[in-house]
Amino acid sequence: MKVNVKILSPNAHLPTYGSKYSAGADLYAAEGAEINAGETCFLHTGIAVELPIGMVGLVYARSGLSCKNDLAPANKVGVIDCDYRGEIMVALHNHGREKRIVAAGDRIAQLVIAPYYVAEFCAAEELSDTVRGEGGFGSTGNK
Repeated sequence: MKVNVKILSPNAHLPTYGSKYSAGADLYAAEGAEINAGETCFLHTGIAVELPIGMVGLVYARSGLSCKNDLAPANKVGVIDCDYRGEIMVALHNHGREKRIVAAGDRIAQLVIAPYYVAEFCAAEELSDTVRGEGGFGSTGNK
């Protein structure tokens, strides 16, 4: 699958995969930033993408950045709709106790491209019965 990428900044990088079977492609910061403890910073990637119809771009944390440096997307998972043509921004939140520095060219998140379904939501008087029923948070696996 080919995905067109528009370069918006001279410091932008095309997304790259770390290995042959990586699901997520690394997204890069187009500019540097300082993120104080407990704060969120919107980082430019300097790119826009043209996703195929029926596909969505999901922006996830990079495991090393989040576990070692306490930086992860503030919205947990970003959603890029296939009709969005604006710049991809990553809202990185500093979960740590120290200021963190992000340099231009640093890998800041990963982009997973996946298919999605558009549902037709229908109002119903009743729903089908299941063994689980209305069991909510923490209800499965308890006997």
